[in-house]
Amino acid sequence: MNTLIKGLTVAATLTATTASAGGVIKFGHDNKTDPFENPAHACTAVFSNIVTADTNGSVTVEVFGSNQLGSAAEHVQQVRDGIIQATLTSTGALASYYPRIDVLNLPFAFNGNASTYEVLDGPFGKELAADIEAELGDVVVLGFPDTGGFFAVTNSKRPIANLEDFEGIRIRTMTLPSHQKIMQSLGAEAYPLSWGEVYSGLQTGVIDGQMNPVPIISFANFAEVQEHLTLTNHLFSPYTFMINRAFYEGLSEAEQATLHTAAENCVTASRGLSRVIEASDRGLGGLMDKIKVTALTAEQRAAMAAAAQPAFEAHVAENMDARAGELLAKFKEQVAAANASAYLD
Repeated sequence: MNTLIKGLTVAATLTATTASAGGVIKFGHDNKTDPFENPAHACTAVFSNIVTADTNGSVTVEVFGSNQLGSAAEHVQQVRDGIIQATLTSTGALASYYPRIDVLNLPFAFNGNASTYEVLDGPFGKELAADIEAELGDVVVLGFPDTGGFFAVTNSKRPIANLEDFEGIRIRTMTLPSHQKIMQSLGAEAYPLSWGEVYSGLQTGVIDGQMNPVPIISFANFAEVQEHLTLTNHLFSPYTFMINRAFYEGLSEAEQATLHTAAENCVTASRGLSRVIEASDRGLGGLMDKIKVTALTAEQRAAMAAAAQPAFEAHVAENMDARAGELLAKFKEQVAAANASAYLD
């Protein structure tokens, strides 16, 4: 009888452990650890709070910002290896592991932020997440948080309003070939440079300009070494929120559901903070007194799109596989539908 009771007790203990495996999520990213300063940490702070509270502490989150655990690309490998459990990775950092992420860099695709949400949260976002998971095999994608909004271009030479204004301006890009192709198609000289060298490069004249979302331009103090800013809105490049698959599959169904809920709120927080920063004195509101701002007309953007989009699509066709071409076609289709839809219509 005692043996039977002991056996039942052990079985019950094992069942409870399986039902609530729990654990610690070590979460690495490359931004400062202030949830009011950048979308990445706003995202991780919200995620951490919901996960810890809604699992009653069976799952906790330790956030390591400011590249404490390595670079953004290293974070991806660390998640895959299970050294850390989660990260937010840029398209540039993810591209070396999953080149098809580059399809998101179709220039001048979106007509507004609402369209980006509709596409990334809809069927295309789900298909992209599934493709990343299938290719990498060891991660689960939980969403596509905001990195700060649409890209703008700054430079120290002249205002940019038309294609001819790009001529002879050396613009820093990420090391992504697609970004270089886009700048070259607009008439600029593309100059790949690591992020840590951008400010000094602008200061010394090694480069004339750069492209980034407005909050990043503000926080990096580029207005100190740049005279002109153009709201090109030519790229929207989200983070990919990924978690180690083995860790995820070791959680109970309830804990997994909590992670998805927390990730959805994380994405929402990143988007909300991005829009607030853009409109505040930490974003465009603060920049307008320091740098000359040019907003493009619809006609000017259309002319730039006509030059840049064919060059980008040729790059995808020539350098990426057939599956990338399929994803790009679906991306374009759903972007067009999102652009044509009206808010709350």
